[in-house]
Amino acid sequence: MTRARPRGVVLEYGFGNIRSAERALTRVGADAEVSSDYGTALAADGLVVPGVGAFAACMAGLRAVRGDQVIDRRLAGGRPVLGICVGMQILFAEGIEHGVHTEGCGEWPGLVQRLTAPVLPHMGWNTVRAPEGSVLFAGIGPADRFYFVHSYAATALPLGSSPYMTPPLITWATHGEPFIAAVENGPLMATQFHPEKSGDIGAALLANWLETLR
Repeated sequence: MTRARPRGVVLEYGFGNIRSAERALTRVGADAEVSSDYGTALAADGLVVPGVGAFAACMAGLRAVRGDQVIDRRLAGGRPVLGICVGMQILFAEGIEHGVHTEGCGEWPGLVQRLTAPVLPHMGWNTVRAPEGSVLFAGIGPADRFYFVHSYAATALPLGSSPYMTPPLITWATHGEPFIAAVENGPLMATQFHPEKSGDIGAALLANWLETLR
């Protein structure tokens, strides 16, 4: 029996490589569409939140389409969300650019700030260090590379310790300093790199994510 294709929605809020993400999801077996509609985004099997540009501008665009509310409601119901690039950064509590602090979605604690590196932006292909048990990176090796374009990142996820909380799985990369390249936290997952621009390896990661929607 053929399994139904999961329905993925790429959130359109004015910031992100929406068509590239839509094509990448279709390539790996999703029925994908781009939408800014609240109900459509809420009802999807999986929601992709892309993002390019400045943290503050992305947050303003997200709030304009109630995207922050969609993310909250989906996660409250255990429904998958995948953030990409600045779409990952805005999931953190706050970002700082040029001395200006902007409140993020607050799904994770922590600060997104400018990397300390000799060359910025960090643009091009880089390896990552995925943890044991990763779903996103299943079948992907330590020599495989993903495409990054960014100057800002989170360098810590200060969750503290709790016997009642399973800590997220964190994947790391290094450019000048170690930074968070991906997070897997139940239905909420995110990548600092662009899987939709990372060729066959990026497609493999998106296919792994789609499996969590079935």
